[in-house]
Amino acid sequence: MSKVSLEGQVAVVTGAARGVGELLARKLSARGAKIALVGLEPDELKQVAGRLHSDADWWHADVTDHEAMAQVAREVKERFGKVDIVVANAGVATGGPFVDSDPDAWRRVIEVNLIGSAVTARAFLPVLMESRGYLLQIASLAAITPAPMMTAYCASKSGVEAYAHSLRAEVGYKGVRVGVGYLSWTDTDMVRGADQDDVMRELRQRLPWPSNKTYPLGPAVDRIVDGIERRSSHVYAQWWLRGMQGVRGYLPALIGTVGQREMRRFEGRLGTVSKGLVGAGGAADESVRAR
Repeated sequence: MSKVSLEGQVAVVTGAARGVGELLARKLSARGAKIALVGLEPDELKQVAGRLHSDADWWHADVTDHEAMAQVAREVKERFGKVDIVVANAGVATGGPFVDSDPDAWRRVIEVNLIGSAVTARAFLPVLMESRGYLLQIASLAAITPAPMMTAYCASKSGVEAYAHSLRAEVGYKGVRVGVGYLSWTDTDMVRGADQDDVMRELRQRLPWPSNKTYPLGPAVDRIVDGIERRSSHVYAQWWLRGMQGVRGYLPALIGTVGQREMRRFEGRLGTVSKGLVGAGGAADESVRAR
């Protein structure tokens, strides 16, 4: 599909206080889009909004809260007059062996990444239908391939991928295009937080190339912006992820074999892996829920 100018379009970005969401907001703003930022960190959101090149505003809301997100959708429509683009980017992660995992942290990953994405879409689909707009669901390499020590994250990202593909078939005839964005390990607070754990970092370094690298944030977000401009069904933040689609059917068996070997290697150290949400975003989520 040919590119659509972002000048004057209204884009909503969840999880916009940092990382992919923050830089995406900046790059969309630089192309003339008006930006509605949504997240859990009001001070950071206010600062991000203040640095943008175009008209912008921010909303403090938990993406898992139906009533709060419905209110955000109403207020964004009132503030900007329309909504053309929604990027469901908010996400958290936890790692470690499933059998020893914190049930609350495990559930929260599913709630934010999967349920929160659905709540976001439910709130904004009516206005996207009015504008014949575009919903981009941020997924992950974790949707394409399973990985030991990442059960919650893989489950949540596989879930949003399947959900978004199903939704595309439902709303396409009403003019709403739905895309799925895939990222490998990208230099964000979430990935840096996971890397603070020695076992998780060493396990990742033992993955086969090119999945063992951490990729710079800027080029990844540039690819996402290009996908938004094209209203793409599939958006790949790293060039090689497109090729993974063709081999994904073979990956569960391969990971099952290789993963067992790696788990044996690290067995004596598995008890040291942190059980909470990782990174600054995870800390913010836990702080809000603790109040």
